[in-house]
Amino acid sequence: MSYEAGAALQTAVYLALRTDPTLVALVGDAVFDAMPVTAPSGPYVALGAEDVVDAGDMTGRGTRHDFVVSVLSGADEGGGGFAVVKAAAGAVAGALENGAVVLEQGHLAGLWFVSARARRTEGGTGRRVDMVFRARIDLGLNVA
Repeated sequence: MSYEAGAALQTAVYLALRTDPTLVALVGDAVFDAMPVTAPSGPYVALGAEDVVDAGDMTGRGTRHDFVVSVLSGADEGGGGFAVVKAAAGAVAGALENGAVVLEQGHLAGLWFVSARARRTEGGTGRRVDMVFRARIDLGLNVA
């Protein structure tokens, strides 16, 4: 197993989200590759945790990455309900499942939505949707 494509996947996902017109219309440039220290005023997107397992076989090396993308209500939108956050979550899913996620290292064999969890945060005032996506990356042929 190798983690060599982990950074390439993070970069590709980040760029796909930052350049998706539907998502940009909903959150502007508030897409972060790590949770910001201070919440922006409006809704925002942050890349989160990642679990990686070996997915190689007799024909080649590969990895399976399960990663989290979170959509959160901003500091000024506590009482706004889930509508804005869920709309942005839908845009994230569309950007990743239908967009051109291109890796600088390895080959993205597939990218799928796995699950989502919507909940209130921060004493019930904030809203959050955490989505799990799965990426299968081929890393090259096995050399005997």
